[in-house]
Amino acid sequence: MGGGVAAVAESRPARRFGGSEPIGRRAALALLMAFMMINFADKAVLGLAAGPVMTEFGLSNTEFGLLSSAFYLLFSASAATVGLLGDRMPAGTLLTGLALTWSAAQLPLLVPAAGVGTLLVCRVLLGAGEGPGIPLATHTAFSWYPARARSLPATMIVAGGALGGVIGLPLLALLIGAWGWRAALGLLGAAGLVWVACWRRWGGTGPHRVSATGEGSRLPYRRIFLTGTWLGSTASAFTVQWALALLTAWLPRHLSQQRGYGAAAAGLLAGLPMAGSVLLALGAGALSQRLLRRQVSGRTAQGLLGAALAVAAGCGLLLTTRVDGTAALVAVLVVGFAAGNAQTPLNNAAIADVCPPGRSGLMLGSSYAVAAVAALLAPAVTGRLADIAPTPAAGFTTAFDLAGLLLIAGGLIAASSVNPERDRARLNVPL
Repeated sequence: MGGGVAAVAESRPARRFGGSEPIGRRAALALLMAFMMINFADKAVLGLAAGPVMTEFGLSNTEFGLLSSAFYLLFSASAATVGLLGDRMPAGTLLTGLALTWSAAQLPLLVPAAGVGTLLVCRVLLGAGEGPGIPLATHTAFSWYPARARSLPATMIVAGGALGGVIGLPLLALLIGAWGWRAALGLLGAAGLVWVACWRRWGGTGPHRVSATGEGSRLPYRRIFLTGTWLGSTASAFTVQWALALLTAWLPRHLSQQRGYGAAAAGLLAGLPMAGSVLLALGAGALSQRLLRRQVSGRTAQGLLGAALAVAAGCGLLLTTRVDGTAALVAVLVVGFAAGNAQTPLNNAAIADVCPPGRSGLMLGSSYAVAAVAALLAPAVTGRLADIAPTPAAGFTTAFDLAGLLLIAGGLIAASSVNPERDRARLNVPL
């Protein structure tokens, strides 16, 4: 950070949303992780309920894929819009509004008469509320940490989403089996309301938050958009989002139909990659932070390390439909879906390091908005592949191969283009 803006940011006390007392960094980060746990579970619940939903409404694979993709219809637009607002409005207000939107989108489906049209509208609304979730939570977490110390909070935000898979997927699968898919959506709606109450009581932004005024505010956004760091991170994030959409929308269905696992076992297996994401994200974040403290370049500590994770993930997905046995399947699923996700916090930290004070909200939100287009496409493409292939198994093989090749390509792009030091120098942005 530079100049007077940095001095003001460093001296500003931590703020609690809805109150005046300061809160601790750990409490804020824990609440943001819980926010991301609910966020991921909201995305994944429809994939767990694929069988009952398709049976109840008589949907084909293509139709269910389109229904899953509808979640992302307004996802990108809301991510970019709220990202811009995140540089100008209190994060507490925005995060609360998002969580309330999640609940409003889930609870109407508790009514037994709510049909597929209601489900479609509710999923579109839910996606609009969830689109800004990751970038806004990351932007808020960064307000508690100085520059060159952002890999850890970015990692914890991704780990929070992963924990939503580890804990949420098996529990939701059991709940769907016992009480039906509508009950699972109702539980998630209630969880959003509980989170709002906790955030209003204990949530807040940290002392490193700056607004979009001062020195960096005169730098045109387009110059940051055109940096290799933003473009490379966004391209790689696009491929990660494609793979995650495949996981949440179709992996449980694939495991039950093609692999023969029961609903509870499929939910557990689908959650294991998220457990791997926690471990890999924490490990990669700690390694990146350690390298940066030793004055290793961001190109290596963020760009090349993240690229290696994406390439490993792609190789794992290429093996997913080619291995036999539960142990081998678990190994490739964890690598395939977890390693790419572990790259995300490194991408976000690299983008934030390139931004002048008060500009990271829009840059993170817009990157995620572009990447999320992949999540709009992947479920529908996968459903169509399953329907047009000679067998659904052959269609899923093509879908997993496509996701793997995209990840490898994204990793190679990131390796060649993510370079925060070079881009900061070109933009004349001090660290």
